[in-house]
Amino acid sequence: MRSRTLRALALATAAVAATTALAACGSDDDSNKKTDTAAGAEAEAKTLKLGYFPNITHAPALVGVNKGLFKDALTGTDLQTQTFNAGPAALEALLSGAIDATYIGPNPAINGWAKSNGQALKVIAGSTSGGAGLVVKDTINSPADLKGKKIATPQLGNTQDVALRAWLKQNGLNADTNGGGDVSILPQDNATAVQAFAQGAIDGAWVPEPNLSKLVLESKGKLLVDEATLWPNQQFVTTHLIVSQKFLKEYPGTVNKLLKGHIAAVKYINDNNADAQKAANAQIESLTGKALKDDILAAAFKNLKFTNDPIASSLYTSAQHAEEVGLLKKVDLKGIYDLGPLNELLKADGQPAVSDAAAS
Repeated sequence: MRSRTLRALALATAAVAATTALAACGSDDDSNKKTDTAAGAEAEAKTLKLGYFPNITHAPALVGVNKGLFKDALTGTDLQTQTFNAGPAALEALLSGAIDATYIGPNPAINGWAKSNGQALKVIAGSTSGGAGLVVKDTINSPADLKGKKIATPQLGNTQDVALRAWLKQNGLNADTNGGGDVSILPQDNATAVQAFAQGAIDGAWVPEPNLSKLVLESKGKLLVDEATLWPNQQFVTTHLIVSQKFLKEYPGTVNKLLKGHIAAVKYINDNNADAQKAANAQIESLTGKALKDDILAAAFKNLKFTNDPIASSLYTSAQHAEEVGLLKKVDLKGIYDLGPLNELLKADGQPAVSDAAAS
């Protein structure tokens, strides 16, 4: 009897030990959380996966990575970066959990918000304004001259594609999603559009920098529409910073540090423009194997404004434009912004707060 009791006790003790060991292993494997012992400290992640594009419109990301500004801000967190060439790809990576945050254009962010019923992401900061427009052959002088012409955009439903379709509609011209209508819109990647324009295969393109400057300076195109002129105060969102809601909820401390790095990058660009251009171009070269020509780089930077302000009113208008041209079902964007953490950091740095309000 005593032998059976001792044997049972030994088995129970072993079971408890095994359970404890499994629990310890599970906590190591399942959690990205870094232990915070300070009272009231916000949870932080061991790793932050950040997406951005090897494009000058993502200069705060390029400079932040190249100058180590994100790394300096993200103390105790390993920064892992991934680059994309199109907004939909970056969005899918965020939705799948492959990345935690990304620099991205407004329309992919709108689409992600709509696709997830407002559950997937938050816009946490502005990044870039301006730097897009319609470049055409020098024989085209007005909207009427575009009838029967072929115009490229980077991708169906992307930010520039929506801008072109809305502008055409406002000027009494129609274009369908199959390349038909008064104006034939041909979505294609920017490199293809630049080459096609140089070869005369298309009559123009609505593109972002640096492709806009390439069309003007290298192919002698004419800037028919500077998109900035279509917006109040000539400001509209080209790029902003978004984060997954899951990551924001779990690791607000890490998101705060990401924002500190972002603010430092924007400040560096605006205070050290010449060096920032070199840093951005060096990062582009390291990612793509090819740097921008000096004249293209300078012209592109001149057409862009780097700002923490997400210019929220332009996002709401972009969504309205997408709805009007049939590329987006009506969507409620209330709650897409979470600018509280950014504004706290801006206040501490003596900078003005930014707003998530629509234009009055």
